[in-house]
Amino acid sequence: MSQELKNRYDFILLFDIVDGNPNGDPDAGNLPRVDAETGVGLVTDVCLKRKVRNYVQLVKTDEKTKKLADGYDIFIKEKAILNDEIDKSHDAESVTSQKTDADKTKAARDVMCKKFYDVRTFGAVMSTGKNAGQVRGPVQITFARSIDPITPTEHTITRMAVATQAEADKQKGDNRTMGRKATVPYGLYRAHGFVSPFLAGQTGFSQADLDLLWEALKNMFESDRSAARGLMSAKRLIVFKHDTALGNAPAHKLFDAVKIELKDKSLPPRSFADYVVSVDASAIVSDKVKIEERI
Repeated sequence: MSQELKNRYDFILLFDIVDGNPNGDPDAGNLPRVDAETGVGLVTDVCLKRKVRNYVQLVKTDEKTKKLADGYDIFIKEKAILNDEIDKSHDAESVTSQKTDADKTKAARDVMCKKFYDVRTFGAVMSTGKNAGQVRGPVQITFARSIDPITPTEHTITRMAVATQAEADKQKGDNRTMGRKATVPYGLYRAHGFVSPFLAGQTGFSQADLDLLWEALKNMFESDRSAARGLMSAKRLIVFKHDTALGNAPAHKLFDAVKIELKDKSLPPRSFADYVVSVDASAIVSDKVKIEERI
């Protein structure tokens, strides 16, 4: 039987990007997301959760059957039809045996939590089909912000081919098309996360699920390479483990104990080595919070 969570966790994930686009903004021509007032780069929580989901799909898929292990299916996945999955949950015996609509909704919610890793981890709104209720996930992740302002750059690129014969005829055989590619020369990003044992008890999120989350956060970029994200890496994963479920210190106090500073502020950063990351254990306001550096 999976071990229940008994401790609260807060964590910091540091990751960087070199000559790539960590999270394009469709409202800005897919340029890297940026805080318009400060120039600080942004990566959404949705983007980071997507990478966790993708990693879980990879490691929990059986190589022979190509099926996901029981309890580790992904609800929000590519080409999924969400209402179909919600409706299927109402076919379970634990749901059909219920007499009232409210009891059926609760039972369907439990089925969804048991089947889908991302539902019991991040939560989900499942009231769009036959109604499996809503789940508030025990794991929450903030937007990631770059430590320093970023400089999004657009590059003109050339493709030595065209898409159609009509384009080729128009260019009289030259067959060139021009395009644009947006990158960040370098950016070090910091995201904060939280794990609630109280909500974990409601969704069935277990210690094994938490261990898989840590594994995903460490390795998710390794299986997410693309032309836009050729060199994106997790650099530090600093976890604060509380001695109790309620917690022994405010999260913001713990986060303040982690300082990230440029070694030479006169030069723009171009690698993780340009920064100094320090964890001031003496700033932790409680001796019942354990610091675990997983990267």
